[in-house]
Amino acid sequence: MALSNNRIVITGCSGGGKSTLIEALAERGHAVMPEPGRIIVKQELEGDGSALPWVDIEKFARRAIEMGRHFHADAARFEGPVFFDRSILEATAALERNQLAVADDHADLLRQYRYSRNVFIAPPWPALFAADEERQLGFEHALAEYEDLTLYYPAHGYTLTELPKVPVKERVAFVEDQVRRWQSAG
Repeated sequence: MALSNNRIVITGCSGGGKSTLIEALAERGHAVMPEPGRIIVKQELEGDGSALPWVDIEKFARRAIEMGRHFHADAARFEGPVFFDRSILEATAALERNQLAVADDHADLLRQYRYSRNVFIAPPWPALFAADEERQLGFEHALAEYEDLTLYYPAHGYTLTELPKVPVKERVAFVEDQVRRWQSAG
């Protein structure tokens, strides 16, 4: 499984340690892209709140797609791996999960904005999960989202590699080792 491009997604269960892992990868000098959802929620909590996921999931997901497009394009300036805290696929999956119309260009969108076919997925980890101002949906919602993503990514041509439930330093080493293997396989 060769690394098909430099955009490596870390997806999975809300509260599964993705953002902590992304921060640790950044501290190690890796290029990273933040989670669109967290940015949108923060902006909405400071504004009118109309695009919060628990208020209007469609508006939220469409903003996440637009932000994801920007991050995807921004990754082109880096030569090495760029780690994404989620991707456009989460937003399109949210639209489908909530039975909302997906843009007519849905298939084109997912073809145009491709990531490395190898994707890391953070499994549910109740010991890490904590609701906060930016994560107001509970663990049951996070678990359902995770289960959907385990089907959604492979259905769109991606291979999932589960992150081990270990301290962040060990997760970083695991990710770096896997990426080296993917690169050498190509």
